[in-house]
Amino acid sequence: IRYNPQEALNQKMIQKDDNVIINLKLFEGMQAKVIDIIRRKESQLLLLKIFVISTFKPIQFDTSTPDFVKVLRKRVNRYFKENNVSRNSNGAMIFKSVFMLLLFYIPYSLIYTPFIDGFWYLIPWTVMGFGMAGIGLSVMHDGNHNAYSKNQLINKLSGFGLNLMGGYDLNWRIQHNLLHHTYTNIDGMDEDVDAGVILRFSSNQKRKRHHRFQHIYAWLLYSLLSISWITNKDFIQVVKYHKMDLLKSQNISYGRALLNLFSWKIFYFLYILVVPIFLLGNPWIHIAGFFLMHFIAGFFLSTIFLCAHIVDQTDFPEPDNSGKIKKNWYVHQLETTANFSNYRSFFSWFIGGLNYQIEHHLFPSICHVHYHDISKIVKKTAEEYNIPYHANHTFLSALKHHYKHLKLMGKGS
Repeated sequence: IRYNPQEALNQKMIQKDDNVIINLKLFEGMQAKVIDIIRRKESQLLLLKIFVISTFKPIQFDTSTPDFVKVLRKRVNRYFKENNVSRNSNGAMIFKSVFMLLLFYIPYSLIYTPFIDGFWYLIPWTVMGFGMAGIGLSVMHDGNHNAYSKNQLINKLSGFGLNLMGGYDLNWRIQHNLLHHTYTNIDGMDEDVDAGVILRFSSNQKRKRHHRFQHIYAWLLYSLLSISWITNKDFIQVVKYHKMDLLKSQNISYGRALLNLFSWKIFYFLYILVVPIFLLGNPWIHIAGFFLMHFIAGFFLSTIFLCAHIVDQTDFPEPDNSGKIKKNWYVHQLETTANFSNYRSFFSWFIGGLNYQIEHHLFPSICHVHYHDISKIVKKTAEEYNIPYHANHTFLSALKHHYKHLKLMGKGS
C-alpha cells in the first residue's frame, strides 16, 4: 500500500519532529513496516514518503441469507438431482479438452516438419494462439476451480494447462479464485480491476490525464496480457502474496512456490522457444511467431473477462469504513457481473461457457458445460426477486459496453 504522506500529515495521523516519529496506529489491523523515509522541504513542510507492506485484511459481506439465495440454491440442486446429472465434466467436456490441446500441440509439432518454411511458420503460431486461449478458457479454468472432476488429481492436472502456456497455476488460484471471485469489482481487493496507472477501470481510482484516450489505446495493451504473465507478473505476484500471507491458503511455503515457479518457467521457455530455435535455426521467425501467438491469446482472454465485469452496466462498490459490504455475497455477484451471447454457439463452446459469467460466479465449482441450462434458473429467480441480471445479446454489444465504460472512466465519471 502506498500511503499519501501529504494527507497523513494534514490529518495529523503521522507525527513528525526532529527524530521523525511515525505513528503506526494508523495501520491498525495490519502488520505495517516502514520501508523507506525520504525527507524533503516543500513550502516549509516536511513530507514523508512511506511504503507499507500489510497482511491481507478481508472485506466482510452481509452474512444473512435472503430468500433469493435459498430458493436459487434449492432450484439449482433440484436441476442436477432430477436430471441425474453430475456437476462436473462429461463426455463433451473431455472431447473439448482433447480438442483444445490438439489445437495447440498439432501446429506446434508442424513447425518441426520440412513442409513449412519461411513466412509460413507464422501460420502454426497463429493457430497456437487460439489453442492457447482455448486451453485457458475451457480446460485449466475448470481445473483450477475444482469443477472439472470430483478427483482432485484430475483437477490439478487440468489446472496445469496454464503452466504449459507459460503461466503459474498457484498465482492464478489466488488472484482469480480468492481475490476476484470473492471481492468482484472492489478496488484494492480485486486485482482484475487494477491496471495500475495505465488504465482506469473504476470511478474509485484516481484519474490521470492520459486516461482520456484509454478507450483508444487499451485494446493494444490487452494483447500483452499473457506476455506479462510469462515475464514479470508471476514473479511479482509470488513475492506479493507471500507478504500478504496468502500462500498459506494454497498450503505451500514461499520457498516451494518460488522453486515451482522457476521450474515451470524454465520448462516453458525451453520447449516453446529454445528447442525450436536450436533444432531449426532461424530464431527471428520463431520469436515473431511466439509474440504473435501471445498477442492473439492475450487479446482473446482479456476481452472475454473484461466484458463480463468492466462494463457500464455493472457496479464497482466500496466497503464502508469498517471494511464491510452491506449486501449478501450472491447479490453482490449479480450486481458486478454481466453475461453476453447467452445461447448455444461455437463461440460459447470455444470460450468455455464464460459468456455465462453470472452462473460461473454464483457456482464456480460447477463445470461450465452446465451453465447454459442453469442460466435459465438463475435468470428466472433473479427476476422474481427483482435482482439485476445483466446480459448483452452478443459479444459485440458487450464490447461496446466495455468501450463506453472506458470512455466514461477516462472523462472522470
